[in-house]
Amino acid sequence: MTTYGGFQPVFCTIVPPHVLDRLARHGDPVLAGPARRTLQRDALERTRRGLTTVIGAPAVAPLAGAEPGKPQRTVYDARHGTDLPGRKVRGEGDEPGQDATVNRAYAGLGATFEHYLEVYRRDSIDGAGLPLDATVHYDREYNNAFWNGEQMVFGDGDGEIFLDFTVALDVIGHELTHGVTQHTANLTYYGQPGALNESVSDVFGSLIKQYTQGQTAAEADWLIGAGLLAPRVTGEALRSMKAPGTAYDDDVLGKDPQPATMDDFVRTGRDNGGVHINSGIPNHAFYLLATELGGHAWERAGQIWYDVLTGGELAQDALFADFAELTVKAARARYGDGDELEAVTKAWEQVGVRTP
Repeated sequence: MTTYGGFQPVFCTIVPPHVLDRLARHGDPVLAGPARRTLQRDALERTRRGLTTVIGAPAVAPLAGAEPGKPQRTVYDARHGTDLPGRKVRGEGDEPGQDATVNRAYAGLGATFEHYLEVYRRDSIDGAGLPLDATVHYDREYNNAFWNGEQMVFGDGDGEIFLDFTVALDVIGHELTHGVTQHTANLTYYGQPGALNESVSDVFGSLIKQYTQGQTAAEADWLIGAGLLAPRVTGEALRSMKAPGTAYDDDVLGKDPQPATMDDFVRTGRDNGGVHINSGIPNHAFYLLATELGGHAWERAGQIWYDVLTGGELAQDALFADFAELTVKAARARYGDGDELEAVTKAWEQVGVRTP
């Protein structure tokens, strides 16, 4: 099933369904209520996205007077409703306003645009100057953020488990990278290709944060969604690329279920075949590569991943082994038979994914 340009946009959220499912079953309605409403809203948005893939979505044209290589950002306020995009509150070049959420969303769109342009010479997420739209203050106590194939949407969180979803730059970068994948490899959102889709977003979400903060691989925290969990939660973030399975261990949320290697690969029909769970394996492979190479992770390690994502050889239904094989090929093509090739091969070996 395809839409305009042959793309198949998917509805991608930052908080996995298994986390919200557990919250929704909690005995305290203060915790369970927002989670249930979020799951219901996500189901509706997912259905809408599915209908769009059938009937087609309108192509988004550049804004009038837009310059190539310059961002075209627009932030909207849903005012706790669910009609998208909402009321425009900040356009490209406008001064910051009183709403910190609006300002963070605007800055996050810009940081993501800047990273792709300056590091990989990519003009916006489609490579052709696509305007970047975001809606904030979506619904009430909405515990998620998502890319719906056309724009970013941020909830404010419930204040009990999750805080404002614009607080974590890597969350913004993660979701917008789903748009990059949509316009390049278009990985199927199920099973191993879906986990690769999620992992690619985690990788570049982390790199965008590292690039903005000027961090080396050794200095980075390698956490996805640090600062997003409310103070009552026992945990650091939603996911850890450095140590999958350790991001949180909470009496309400449970324990982070991500595996770090294929030995612990999770077979499930939930969460589109475990796309948010098994993404820990390729995530960890990237972390191992980046830290082995050292320096800035967006340079050599990120370049290899970007070459695979955009190179035209990555199949929509690629498995971990297929992706790993292409990273070996990309490392050799760009860097020869040096440290990069050895590090890529070693990283995949450490997580139990075979390479040629």
